[in-house]
Amino acid sequence: QFSWTSLLVLGYLFYLLLGAMVFQLLEKQAETHFRDQFQLEKLSFLQNYTCLDRQALEKFVQVLMEAWEKGVNPEGNSTNPSNWDFSNSFFFAGTVVTTIGYGNLSPSTVAGQIFCVFYALFGVPLNLAFLNQLGKGLNAHLLTLERWVQKPGRAQVQLAIFLSTGTLLFLVFPPLVFSYVEGWSYGEGFYFTFITLSTIGFGDYVVGTNPNKHYIPVYRSLTAIWIVFGLAWLALIFNVGADLMEKFLQLKWHKSDLSLAEGATTKMEDEPEQPRIHIPS
Repeated sequence: QFSWTSLLVLGYLFYLLLGAMVFQLLEKQAETHFRDQFQLEKLSFLQNYTCLDRQALEKFVQVLMEAWEKGVNPEGNSTNPSNWDFSNSFFFAGTVVTTIGYGNLSPSTVAGQIFCVFYALFGVPLNLAFLNQLGKGLNAHLLTLERWVQKPGRAQVQLAIFLSTGTLLFLVFPPLVFSYVEGWSYGEGFYFTFITLSTIGFGDYVVGTNPNKHYIPVYRSLTAIWIVFGLAWLALIFNVGADLMEKFLQLKWHKSDLSLAEGATTKMEDEPEQPRIHIPS
């Protein structure tokens, strides 16, 4: 018999394999299409500008890639807003301590890299302690709701209000703001919201990075504050979901063990008693 831990490990690996197959099915063909289209665009560019050769074009593409890796947007010109003004630096500090790490911006100086290491070394535990304390406050609210369970209707209404308010504040309303400010669709805004608050942080969508838009100075700072409180709320939801899933799976596994044990007991009771062989002394 497999233990509960073995079952959980197998289920976890199966979930990863399932995700890998689905993502490969959905994304691989699109990637091939974009790669071929990009190669055609480069070929067309060389045909229109015959003064350039392929080697020069590849070198220029490499310069663009290095600029993007350093956090410099190739679009626009030198008048683009700095990525390291106070508002953007505050936002970056928030992505470090919350371990989101979008990847679109990182320190380029040795001093900045060393400071980032030590800043994260103390900042990540501080952030976890803060989120833990904030989560305790939210959890205490949930425990208060549990005491109302015996009162018909009240617990369900209060729990629905708690979940609905958090969902509106952290998952439903913010995409509307991002769609208006960034020019994204609502689906893209919701995708960014969830990927951010779950600390996945791919970096394909990041607020305040479009050089063609004018942002208010505190835009990214307010976004960082929203992220912190959203992290605490979504972490609480994830913890509740994990507890419910674990209890559900353990209950199913326990029931399965009980049914096997009862079946074995019934089988032993149904079998006739075997005659004993008497060996004389």
